[in-house]
Amino acid sequence: MSLATIDWIIILLYFVISLSIGFYMAKRASRSTGDFFLSGRNLPWYIAGTSMVATTFAADTPLAITEMVAENGIAGNWLWWNMLFGGMLTVFFFARLWRRAGILTDCEFVSIRYSGKRADFLRGLRAVYIGIFMNVIVIAWVNLAMVKIVSVMLPEISFFGIDGLDIAGIHFSAELMVVGMMMLFVALYSSLSGMWGISFTDTFQFVIAMAGSIALAVMAVNHADVGGISGLKEQLPEWIFRFTPDVTAGGQTSSTGEMLKMGVVAFVAYLGVQWWASWYPGSEPGGGGYIAQRMMSAKDEKHSLLATLWFNIAHFAIRPWPWIIVALAALVLYPDVPDKGATYVMVIRDIMPAGLLGLLLAAFLAAYMSTIASQTVWGTSYIINDLFRPFIKPGAEERYYVKISRITTFVLLFFSLIVTTQFDKISDAWRFILACSGGIGSVLILRWFWWRINAWSEIAAMTAPYLIYPYLKIHTDLMYEWILIIIVIWSTVIWLAVTFLTTPTKEDKLKSFYKRVHPGGWGWKRIAAQMPEVTGDSGYGRLLVNWLAGSVMIMSALFGTGRLIFGEFREAIIYLILVGITATIIIWQMNKLGWKKAIK
Repeated sequence: MSLATIDWIIILLYFVISLSIGFYMAKRASRSTGDFFLSGRNLPWYIAGTSMVATTFAADTPLAITEMVAENGIAGNWLWWNMLFGGMLTVFFFARLWRRAGILTDCEFVSIRYSGKRADFLRGLRAVYIGIFMNVIVIAWVNLAMVKIVSVMLPEISFFGIDGLDIAGIHFSAELMVVGMMMLFVALYSSLSGMWGISFTDTFQFVIAMAGSIALAVMAVNHADVGGISGLKEQLPEWIFRFTPDVTAGGQTSSTGEMLKMGVVAFVAYLGVQWWASWYPGSEPGGGGYIAQRMMSAKDEKHSLLATLWFNIAHFAIRPWPWIIVALAALVLYPDVPDKGATYVMVIRDIMPAGLLGLLLAAFLAAYMSTIASQTVWGTSYIINDLFRPFIKPGAEERYYVKISRITTFVLLFFSLIVTTQFDKISDAWRFILACSGGIGSVLILRWFWWRINAWSEIAAMTAPYLIYPYLKIHTDLMYEWILIIIVIWSTVIWLAVTFLTTPTKEDKLKSFYKRVHPGGWGWKRIAAQMPEVTGDSGYGRLLVNWLAGSVMIMSALFGTGRLIFGEFREAIIYLILVGITATIIIWQMNKLGWKKAIK
């Protein structure tokens, strides 16, 4: 296919604006690593929160959701909807603590919480494991989505006349080389402006991405072969429209050979285990990663909490439905295409007119680039702040570290390009990350609230899954949900045993941490008793109520919007009333905790 002139103008304009923001913010980012990685800790909540949303809106997301809807219907989204419960924990329990910690990266948390060489080892391990290994995998699956988009939208594309290239046994397709050029552009503006540029560029990119997604959903559902919402309901089986899993299906195919339905094991895995047990970028239990990076970039604790609340509202209640509607339309339009993720892009290719096609491509570029930029700056912050500076080149000037950060950005993207060649299916990469991090979540939560957690607890929880995952994956036929549950049980037993078999963190380090963060609660009573001059946090009962109310509020908003879309108005009104009630509860409870005052 060929793009019209107006499409190219829109795409070019997007590139110009993104790069201009990078150049404009470059001077601010060059002053120190605090400015480069945390925007000088001066972001307002709406910029920090929107940046979180934009970062989690990657090019891979609508493609992976299309795969999930095709396999398990709308309820298949519980693979990630369950993460709402962990997200709301972050809002009310952890956002203020991250901002209060005063650190540069969430990996640096290790140095203020644990003591001795084991803490140094853990900090370096996390920098390599998450900043490099896990980060490169995440960037790779985002790249894979862009490869699919390029291959569908521009099937005859070549890279300066080259259809592909083989280097050291690794095949780089023309599409992947084009994606590599996009990565080079991202590396340029993100290395120039750091978090300053990324945060403001994310806000611009989020608006573009959402506008494009909504336009696509409207046109897809109104396509002649789809016939609107009523046409979807007539042409697709009833189970596809269920919002909650059909646990009676037992995870088996139906007698008519319909696609897989979610069984009771999957339901338990998603709602009862995954959201608190597994590490996943953007949804880490207790906060972390680039979400923590933005919480720590906020002006103060109140802005940190508001930013995270806005992120969860936008992430779970606002964004999903345009993607889901297109996924449903794609099932009608392309029932026999085996690569269901690619059908999302086919909808764009086949139904969008000139101008809107350029907007959609710009939206995908926005989604892709916001995620790649955030992942690289976040990963680079680990490598520089938690590996290079403390262990390789301590004591250098700030401008030197900024320079090395910019070089590292390019190197990280190069390695991720190589890893991209090893993946075929986006949702498979999601499941690999979630399974191989099973069990770490409980440690990431409890380390804030229980003094007995030590560095060996985290090390054990990080490494335990890899002792059993290869066997489960290669030598059994267990589905992902069973693998996850087994790994979580295994990892939890291992890290608890290691915790009680190893010596605790030194008491002076525990006191220093408590004085700095003063989390309060029963888990710190032993330390708090020795420090009566430090007032620990209280009101955890109210925060727990807010967590429950917030989870119900956002899930009700999500389901209420869906019922409105499908014309089920009575159910929609009930859900929207629940939104109002739970929002009122949250506001009332926060006012009791001093919400009206700026938290310092």
